[in-house]
Amino acid sequence: MAAESGVAAEACVGQVVLPGDLLLLPCYPDEDGERLRLGAGTAPRGRLLCGPGLRRCGAGLMVIKCGLLRHRPAGSGGAAGGVYWVDSQQKRYVPVKGDHVIGIVTAKAGDVFKLDVGGSEQASLSYLAFEGATKRNRPNVQVGDLIYGQFLVANKDMEPEMVCIDSSGRSTGMGIIGQDGFLFKVSLGLIRKLLAPKCEIIQELSQLYPFELVLGMNGRIWVKAKTVQQTLIIVNILEACEYMTAEQRKQALAKLSGN
Repeated sequence: MAAESGVAAEACVGQVVLPGDLLLLPCYPDEDGERLRLGAGTAPRGRLLCGPGLRRCGAGLMVIKCGLLRHRPAGSGGAAGGVYWVDSQQKRYVPVKGDHVIGIVTAKAGDVFKLDVGGSEQASLSYLAFEGATKRNRPNVQVGDLIYGQFLVANKDMEPEMVCIDSSGRSTGMGIIGQDGFLFKVSLGLIRKLLAPKCEIIQELSQLYPFELVLGMNGRIWVKAKTVQQTLIIVNILEACEYMTAEQRKQALAKLSGN
């Protein structure tokens, strides 16, 4: 694939793309067919979202990660061009503003907690970044606790900063995760698959055992079922889903449900 000329993005969906490849968007081509109109000269039909593994450039989308190119068409009220992204088996997490992640408290530094989020550096979390927290009513956070929160600040020039409240001050499920349960790590590609709406893997597992599940965009999963044995079974299935087909997964779940 020649980076100078580029190839239509629609023709590469489902194929392997490499860093440096140039993907042209047929929705808004220029007269020469090799440039993407990003200016306000002509009113576009809608937005096209650029997902993980891609970056906007003057001539279209530039691939920055190796993997399979994916495309999701626009919904009823979505972007006209839908969403393009690269589905890769990346394991190293790079913090992104707004991502919900699972962090491990490593230290207390005054009024700030330090969390290991799997990135190149630790993230900070203020004790006031919890619902209902005040100077007198501090959250009971200890070293080693698991925290589910989202990034408020995440860029290459500043230390990542997490919060456990949304814009209205509500926790909305974020905060300290229970002491019981099992924490393990998977690839970022599997996390995105599990977070997809109406994920078949989650629906099939919910019919097997009742369980609690917390998914972090940094590749960490926390699971808790009724018993330790059920918890470990769910963990093994989730880890194996990365390498099993849908048919193999259904056969494995059928054997377990038959027992």
